[in-house]
Amino acid sequence: MLEPAYQADVVVVGAGVAGLSAAHRLTSAGITTAVLEAAHHVGGRMSTEKVDGFRLDRIGQLLSTAYPELGLTPGLDALVLRPFAPGVLLHSDGRHHRAGAQAGAGSARGALHAVRALASAPRPGALPRPRQAVPPPRVRPGAPLGTAVDQARLGAALTRIAATPAERLLRRPESAAAEALAARGLPARTIDGFLRPLLAALLCDPDLTTSSRCADLALRAFAAGRLCVPEGGAEVLPELLARTLPPGVVHTGVRVTSVSTTSVTTAEHGEFRCRAVLVATDARTAAELLPGLRVPDFHPVTVVHHTTDEPPATGGSLLLDADRGGPVAHTTVTSAVDPSRAPEGRALISSTVLGTPPGGVDTAVRMHLARLYGTSTARWETLAVHHTAEAVPAMRPPHDLRRAVRLLAGLYVCGDHRDTSTVQGALHSAHRAAAAILSDLGAGGSMHRSDPVRPAAVEAA
Repeated sequence: MLEPAYQADVVVVGAGVAGLSAAHRLTSAGITTAVLEAAHHVGGRMSTEKVDGFRLDRIGQLLSTAYPELGLTPGLDALVLRPFAPGVLLHSDGRHHRAGAQAGAGSARGALHAVRALASAPRPGALPRPRQAVPPPRVRPGAPLGTAVDQARLGAALTRIAATPAERLLRRPESAAAEALAARGLPARTIDGFLRPLLAALLCDPDLTTSSRCADLALRAFAAGRLCVPEGGAEVLPELLARTLPPGVVHTGVRVTSVSTTSVTTAEHGEFRCRAVLVATDARTAAELLPGLRVPDFHPVTVVHHTTDEPPATGGSLLLDADRGGPVAHTTVTSAVDPSRAPEGRALISSTVLGTPPGGVDTAVRMHLARLYGTSTARWETLAVHHTAEAVPAMRPPHDLRRAVRLLAGLYVCGDHRDTSTVQGALHSAHRAAAAILSDLGAGGSMHRSDPVRPAAVEAA
């Protein structure tokens, strides 16, 4: 239990990955830190439900081994990432087509040592390939990407963007991602059959209203690394950060009702005095504590989890629907990527619906999955349907990817709503916020001010 008179240099409000990673940087610099979380567990939206030996992510955002902050964030040394098969599988006209598999992707830049080991190591507990009641769709290497020349142009474009510095991408003219794709020189079939479904999966934005700069960063991460998931579920990442903080830093079940530059007030323990406050909650909660912060629109996400003892054989691939013939944007046999997510002898299939889900979503998803996988889903068991209305902050243009983290000296904010709406963005905003706090407290060493002092009220418009 917290005492009302407890003192700390910095109070971090929120124990999601942004708040926990910022706390790591502050405590490593000798700054006494307390993390206050209203829920009785850490992680925020990165949560995993456990049902009968299955580990079911509520949102299941895709990670990339090319996210720099996964390798730079203190406390994540033991994180194990399970990569998907290189590239993606596209479903079109009843067939599967491998696309986007870059040469050398298995040793992507920025990958953690665990990923490099996993790329060549056998997967213990992986389910054997079962007999299929219905033959799976055939895999072709090229279509629907167009001719061999079109495919070569796509490969060259992915290679170029993988090698382009992020800052150069951020200087490109900005428009909606759909408009930017239409204005570029790739064939319409390549755009509609590959880039649109891929970006929809990466950005959780089926209409591609996202800033073209954010879309370019997503394509860069895809081309430079491997799509992956944390071993054991999304909750492993925040739980690992929490466990590796010094004892007594993280306090759950403590609801903060107001903040100032020198204190926070909690519903359970009264005033909590400090030298600085970092609000690291979701965007809506941050705006409630810091009036004037803009609340973005959000992309809803629904994840449907099924199990079967006869899984479709897709080789640990992410399967996208290039035809957009149903509600499922992407699906995968999750247990083929990460065997720890299902009990032995069972397969876990996780499918993502973007936008507002249709009525009778499970029935609609089953029908769509039967076409995507080329097998009957009638005997599949539904484990859970998770709908999150405010899953991912929208990044419509103009989008400031480096929104200020210093609101006033002593009052700071971070999270995926201050950067890109990804785990990389959440961790990077925490990195920037910790640097600003250390600089202001005189503990930053070579760290410098990277954000202007800007009142929160500026964002009200």
